[in-house]
Amino acid sequence: MRPHGYNEVASISKNAVCIESKYMPEAPIDSTPQSDTPCLVPAEQLNRSRTMALAAVKAAAENRGQDIVVLDLTHQTSLFDFFVIVTGSSRRQLHAIAAEIDRALRKDLGEQRFSASGYEDSRWIVLDYGSIVIHLFDEETRGFYDLESLWGDGQPVEISDIVGAASAQMARISE
Repeated sequence: MRPHGYNEVASISKNAVCIESKYMPEAPIDSTPQSDTPCLVPAEQLNRSRTMALAAVKAAAENRGQDIVVLDLTHQTSLFDFFVIVTGSSRRQLHAIAAEIDRALRKDLGEQRFSASGYEDSRWIVLDYGSIVIHLFDEETRGFYDLESLWGDGQPVEISDIVGAASAQMARISE
């Protein structure tokens, strides 16, 4: 929930949609924000990237990934749209999360991973799907690199409903 005065607004230009939170205490909900950093991502690509990121969140949560965060980076870089950041408790769990994300994106969405790195040490596994980049960390390495602070201008994406549903499903399976 946003503090009073914050509205989620969309700015629409030719084939591009940007959604961002702006503090506008007197502005109506449909106001167009004046952004210093334009979003140049076509609406179709943004929707596809968001779908991919949320599918990765679901797969990670169903494999007991912890502290899952999605950052919208469309205003920070043109190299990718979203970061998905996940913590795992062991090498085996990080590998399982990576495999399940690959399976979900390939089977359910038809997406192929461009590259992966970090499997050998399994402290930081990076899965590159082009428009989204997935970072799987052990706890110590995540704290050391602190990508959330490094990319602090990125907008967090609300995922609590996906994580909550996956947690509830895992609890039912465990019973």
